Amino acid sequence: MTAFRSLAYQLLFLPWTLALSLLYLPLLAVGSRRFMQRCAAFWLEGSLLFQKAILGLSFEVRGLDNLPADGRVLVAAKHQSAWDTMVFHHLLADPAYILKKELLSLPFIGWYLQKSGQVAIDRKAGMKALKLMVEGAKAALADHRQIVIFPEGHRQPPGVAGDYHSGVAMLYGALDVPLVPVALNSGLFWRRNAFLRRPGVITLEFLPAIPPGLDRKTLMATIEERIETATRRLEQEAATRFPRLAAQISPPAP
Repeated sequence: MTAFRSLAYQLLFLPWTLALSLLYLPLLAVGSRRFMQRCAAFWLEGSLLFQKAILGLSFEVRGLDNLPADGRVLVAAKHQSAWDTMVFHHLLADPAYILKKELLSLPFIGWYLQKSGQVAIDRKAGMKALKLMVEGAKAALADHRQIVIFPEGHRQPPGVAGDYHSGVAMLYGALDVPLVPVALNSGLFWRRNAFLRRPGVITLEFLPAIPPGLDRKTLMATIEERIETATRRLEQEAATRFPRLAAQISPPAP
């Protein structure tokens, strides 16, 4: 049944994505960045509807009150699934993702990422890339947007902590806004490069904000400890609620 639902989802999700990609093409020339963001949010709402109706996969959000009222925030999120890269268009008013430059070369997707003002970095460019990342993030923040970064850089299996990269500390020091860590358990339901999407309820939690002013070493240790501790808790909650998912949690490294 899970395989059948996953196939049915793909058979609707892919045409939905292609149809909107073609429909949105004129906006690359005449649309505004903000309108393109709204178009991306519309595409996401349809995708979330397919996930709930076909996959039996929904989500719950905790800790929204940890986001600053003025919207100026750096969000540092755990990364387990492609789902993570989609959902912040639903949760935040005008998110600016920190993403790898290679994505801008993709047909349609890359064009819309660029039009919507996402912050792309060339990871091969070293310190120059980090400086351009900070400049792009400052410009987005000045436009009252929320900066979203995945400190691990790559999706990690449930139960696994990746290496937390220092780019998040550079942004934190330069932007002078609260940093809100995010924990989640999406990988239990939607694993990296996996065809199967399992039914259930993903939980995403905004953790208490870290105010500006911490030194680099303390910040990195604090981010990793908070995100990983909360993520393990959310994974165990899901495994208790949906026992079939327990096998999806990778054992800790020896």
